[in-house]
Amino acid sequence: MTSSALLINRLHKSFGKTEVLRGIDLEIPHGQVPCLIGPSGSGKSTLLRCMAFLEEPTSGTVVVNGRPLGYTESADGTRTRLPAAEIRAVRSQIGMVFQQFNLWPHMTALGNVSEALKTVQKLPVREAEERAMAQLQKVGLENRADHYPSQLSGGQQQRVAIARALAIEPKLVFFDEPTASLDPELTGEVLNVMRALAADGMTMVVVSHEIGFAASVGQKVAFLDQGKLLINGTPREVFQKNRHPRIDQFLETYLDRGAAMLL
Repeated sequence: MTSSALLINRLHKSFGKTEVLRGIDLEIPHGQVPCLIGPSGSGKSTLLRCMAFLEEPTSGTVVVNGRPLGYTESADGTRTRLPAAEIRAVRSQIGMVFQQFNLWPHMTALGNVSEALKTVQKLPVREAEERAMAQLQKVGLENRADHYPSQLSGGQQQRVAIARALAIEPKLVFFDEPTASLDPELTGEVLNVMRALAADGMTMVVVSHEIGFAASVGQKVAFLDQGKLLINGTPREVFQKNRHPRIDQFLETYLDRGAAMLL
């Protein structure tokens, strides 16, 4: 096993003339849960998407468990795109959970979780559904396996989406503001599932506006501002009383259910 689950080096991303990420360096050890926070438009979601190669970085490299994702880059900055099959192989180590649940409306919870196992991994139907049911149990929804998305609450739908990401047995799971579209009560049930995954040692990267979650669950907190990684440290280091002035400014204007514990 390599020392790092994820290694990001000099990552830049531009959309046209707009530079969204400006030289990000980040290392994530196995079993760690870093949380990416920052104001809207700071580049958090773009960074996460570049980590998963859903967006192609303009320059820089992403290495997953010792294997480059997308490109290699020589010392002189020459980039070489890797073969598509190799990109797919590395991406298969990553599970993604988005703000929108993106469940198939015509499939049950069990069908949504098992579909990729049957169609992508080519598992026999029985084996795929057994694995899917195990993941639904993990997120507390085994008794909703035969329910369709329209019969589930938003929190339950997001937990199905988490089970779907876990079913492929990823080495890392990325969460892109997974509670942003949920009300406070439903947010709590999703965050509890994520806390349990963290306690089990799952390597996760979480983009979130839930500052309380970042402070209590994240082993590291990375604060992005205007496309730069301004601060990266433990929650105590980032949120300590003598905070960086930009963190103070961010928290002063930020209303969060868990933020009061930090102030």
